[in-house]
Amino acid sequence: MPLQTVEPQRLYRQIAEQLRSLISKGEFAAGTRLPAERDLAKQLGVSRPSVREALIAMEVEGWVEVRTGSGVYVLDRSVRASRSKGPQVTLTEWGPLELIRARRVVEGEIASMAALQARRKDIDAMRAAIDMMVTDANRGVLPLDGDRAFHSAIVEACGNVVLIETVQSFWDSRRGPLFTRLTGYFETMKSWQSAIAEHEAILAAICAHDGPAARTAMHTHMDKSHSRFSASWRRAKTS
Repeated sequence: MPLQTVEPQRLYRQIAEQLRSLISKGEFAAGTRLPAERDLAKQLGVSRPSVREALIAMEVEGWVEVRTGSGVYVLDRSVRASRSKGPQVTLTEWGPLELIRARRVVEGEIASMAALQARRKDIDAMRAAIDMMVTDANRGVLPLDGDRAFHSAIVEACGNVVLIETVQSFWDSRRGPLFTRLTGYFETMKSWQSAIAEHEAILAAICAHDGPAARTAMHTHMDKSHSRFSASWRRAKTS
């Protein structure tokens, strides 16, 4: 297959562009299944998460359809035209998995700072956010509001406006179609129960004013979040 190694700059968009070009040239006909994620990653010389982000972007834009448990299939032009009228992935949208890696670096240090600086009102805000997450999860609602409130409370405890606005930008990016579609495949009530427990561990370290432990707990949370979004398509939505 005439694929070319790509450079790591807005990587998922470069991958998607190559695949769209091949589809347009007839390399992959409508109705055919694309090569497996791992095979595309090997031929392109990139990571599987980057390929996943590209495939999700292409699905949002109506080029392919992801069939859980089966694979990724090329759509015909008429279906692609109708689907492309929905929300589109912008040129500046961050890749969700790349975003999680960036959050690991930044929010790990933020958690460490918060452990040393958090006051009672900050701790109370973190606890209230987790309680909100638990309530929503028990109602069968994805607890995104409580999740954002928790991470916002941590950064606000640091009292640094630049960090606060940085974390807000991370969360604003979750509203994009790429992250929304990925969430639809890989976030379940079971995965959120695990995430809530990870938040509890972060809060416990902050309450103990243990900076290194808070950093480690945040790193663990982000690593597990990355793993959940990187699960096999065949395992998505099985729980």
